[in-house]
Amino acid sequence: MRFLPTDEQSDFARTLRSLLGAADVPAVVRAWAGGEHGPGRALWSRLAGTGLFALAAAESYDGAGLLPLELSLGFVELGRAGVPGPVVETAAASVLLSELGDEGPAKRFLPGLVAGGASATLTLPGGSPYALDADAATYCFTVSATGELRLSEGVPEVVPEGGRLASLDPARGLSVPAGGELLAAGPAVTAAAETAARWARLLTAAQCLGVGEALLARTVEYAKQRTQFGAPIGSFQAVKHRLADTLLGLEFARPLLWAAALSTAPGDVAAAKLTAGEAAYAAARTALQLHGAVGYTEELDLSLWLRKARPLRDAWGTPAACRAAVLQTPMRATRRVTT
Repeated sequence: MRFLPTDEQSDFARTLRSLLGAADVPAVVRAWAGGEHGPGRALWSRLAGTGLFALAAAESYDGAGLLPLELSLGFVELGRAGVPGPVVETAAASVLLSELGDEGPAKRFLPGLVAGGASATLTLPGGSPYALDADAATYCFTVSATGELRLSEGVPEVVPEGGRLASLDPARGLSVPAGGELLAAGPAVTAAAETAARWARLLTAAQCLGVGEALLARTVEYAKQRTQFGAPIGSFQAVKHRLADTLLGLEFARPLLWAAALSTAPGDVAAAKLTAGEAAYAAARTALQLHGAVGYTEELDLSLWLRKARPLRDAWGTPAACRAAVLQTPMRATRRVTT
């Protein structure tokens, strides 16, 4: 098992980081939160140009094949930059359509999702009933507990009183999909939905790792600049310990994420999501504490990542749900070697 990316994978991640670094993502996030989705869609199109969304679609539908490791590397960068919108849901929808075994929906929707001209959000059995950013997504898919895949028509039913349900992250809009066109039904839909949910959990874990790294990097820089008693606060032992604990949490999550991307086993993915989500949330608490009152201000870009950490920790599997999934995973057989 290899826990280090290849040169090609590293180049892909660097390309995304460079693209996002030049894109003024904080301005895109603030526009998205205000209901202006144009800049976000433009960024979405540029991301698709790198082949990012093709990594979640089968080659027979203009994709690059289902490549969870490469896609996870990309989603770490999306989290680090704080990219808004249903990026995880779009990738998961592509996986769902690719795994469906029905060419009709796949041929109809996947080319647009791969090319970046369309986006998608979705709800799956056992997950949250709320669809993320359904008012901004091109398509809103739902899979029922009975195995029916539907395409919601127009703007989904929203709660409450015609507005988006509030989230801790202003850039996350939640709503409840309603009815819609029946696209497919049966056991194949249920099986594809289980696979898509596992990918959504994996990619959310990758986003969490990126968000945590962004929070830590900004906090370290602040600790070098902010002075008290004539010295940078980063020179104080208590601050060093807090930052070191945050770093350890993120570094512990990283190999779990790569292992989960290699295996995509339910227990491995749950462990990665649990660890990365908790590490990102811990990074947010450290960032808030060490920034003091200034950390609360919306004018500071830090707040964009602070508000993402907790919703992402709970999305596609709360910590309790992930712990339960890990505990339900059968122990792997081990071979004892005696000499």
